[in-house]
Amino acid sequence: MNAPAQLARRLAEGEAVLFPTDTLPALAARPEAAALLWRLKQRPADKPLILMGADLAQLIEALGVPWQQAWIEQARCHWPGAVTLVLPIAGALTSHLHPGGTSLGLRVPACDRARELLRHSGPLATTSANRSGEPPATTAAEASHQFPGLSLLEPLPWPPGSGQASTVLAWRELEEGTAHPWAVLRSGAAVPSGLGGG
Repeated sequence: MNAPAQLARRLAEGEAVLFPTDTLPALAARPEAAALLWRLKQRPADKPLILMGADLAQLIEALGVPWQQAWIEQARCHWPGAVTLVLPIAGALTSHLHPGGTSLGLRVPACDRARELLRHSGPLATTSANRSGEPPATTAAEASHQFPGLSLLEPLPWPPGSGQASTVLAWRELEEGTAHPWAVLRSGAAVPSGLGGG
């Protein structure tokens, strides 16, 4: 049975796996094995992945860079939850998940099973469980059909997600004429709030 501890071992060995979240099922790998996700999805390399963590503290520790207070406030406002924060962070993890980029998308899902896995595995490179151009999977069966042979987090069935991708908020330094430093890059499962907190 692929309980969290067993699945974390498979991830540590360089495998990609499938697990539920509060939005859509995730295709995931350790950050250093993130290239596997682009190959599996047949996804253009210029589309970055998301780093998912069990909690804010785990992500801060993994990234090892100073966080602005406004980032921490926004994370505390929306995590765990269906909001991805895109922050101007560079370093090894960014180069794995966003090659050539200077920002990284981060999220803590509001799904107990997902966070349990992430506590065992550490932060993971993630993306929706579908081949590029195909509709995203919404169940374990759909995810397994698109990626046969990959290990799934058990037990099954998975708790249902919202069926929508996360909302994406990106940090922008305040410029003349802007009301707040956060930009909504994608409207999704969550309704953003607290965008004035910069």
